Amino acid sequence: MTRLILALIFAMMLGIIISPLIVSYLSRIKASQSILGYVKEHEAKSGTATMGGLIFIIVGLATFLVFFSDNYIFATMCLLSFVGYGMLGFLDDFLKIHYRHNEGLKPYAKIIGQVLISLIFAIYVYYSPIIGSTILIPFYGQIDIGIWIIPFVVFVFLATTNSVNLCDGLDGLAGSVSSVFLFATIIIFSLFVSRNTLSAELVGNINNLNILSMGVLGGVLSFLCYNRHPAKIFMGDTGSLALGGYISAICVVTRFYLLIPICGIMFVVSSLSDIIQVLHFKRTKKRIFLMAPIHHHFQMKGHSEEAIVNAYVWVSILFSCIAMLLFFSK
Repeated sequence: MTRLILALIFAMMLGIIISPLIVSYLSRIKASQSILGYVKEHEAKSGTATMGGLIFIIVGLATFLVFFSDNYIFATMCLLSFVGYGMLGFLDDFLKIHYRHNEGLKPYAKIIGQVLISLIFAIYVYYSPIIGSTILIPFYGQIDIGIWIIPFVVFVFLATTNSVNLCDGLDGLAGSVSSVFLFATIIIFSLFVSRNTLSAELVGNINNLNILSMGVLGGVLSFLCYNRHPAKIFMGDTGSLALGGYISAICVVTRFYLLIPICGIMFVVSSLSDIIQVLHFKRTKKRIFLMAPIHHHFQMKGHSEEAIVNAYVWVSILFSCIAMLLFFSK
C-alpha cells in the first residue's frame, strides 16, 4: 500500500511539472487539429493543442521505471499495449496536424494497427501459464474458452479502444471516466490479492500492475488540470487510444474481462449510442439522437459540458461499486 501511495504522489508531482511544459510547447508549435463544426459550442475550441496524451504516457512509464520490483511481466505487457496504442494514436494526430485536416490515418490503417497489437497480445495471453484462456465470472468462478480466447481478446481490445476514443468528445470526459475506471481496478485487484491464496509470482505481477496503474492515474489527473472545461489541451488519439489499450490490457492479463462493460459502462453507452444511430439512420433515414455519441445529444439539448461530465463520472462510480459487490460479495 505504501508503494502505491508513493507511486501516485510521484506521478502527480511529475505530471504537475511536465504538463505545463508540454502544453506550452504543443501550443507554441500550433499542434492543433481542425474542429468539425457539428456542435456550434465547439467552434471556440479551434486551435486548441492536441496530443495531450503524451503527458500520462510519459508519467506512467516513468512511475513504472522508478517503482517496479520482481515479477513485472503483467505490467510490462500492459505498458507495451499502452505505449503501442499511444504511438498509433500519435501517428494519427501527427498526420492531422501536418496536413491540417481532421482525417489522419485511413480507417483501415488504424484498424490494421489495432488488430496487430491486440493479436500479439492475445497470442501471448493464450500461451501464458499464469493467464491462459480462462475468464473470471462473478458467482460462478471461471470458464475456459480454449483457443477462442485469441479472437475474444482481439475483440475486447478493438471494442474498448474505439469506445474510449468515441467518449473523448467533451472537455475532461474521457480522462475523468478513465480515472474512475483506473482507481476502481486498483481497488479490485488489491482486494483480489488480499482475499485469495495466490502464488508469489501472481501477487508480484498484480502489485506491479497496480503501481503502473497508479502512475497512469496520476498522469491522467495531471492532464485533467489542463483538459477540464475550457480545455487548454486535448488528449487526441494519442491519449484516447493509449487509455483504451491500457484499460483493455489490465483486464485481460488479470482475466477480469467483465470489469470493462461494468466499470466502463459509459464507454459502452457512448459506443452503443453511435452504433444505434448509424444503424437506425441507414434503415429509416431518421436519427434517434440529435447527435451521436450520446454526450453530444445531451449537449445539443442544452446541458453544459461540466454537467455531462459530472453525470458520466457519478454513473461510472456507481457501476464500479456494483462491480466490487459482484466480484467480492462472498
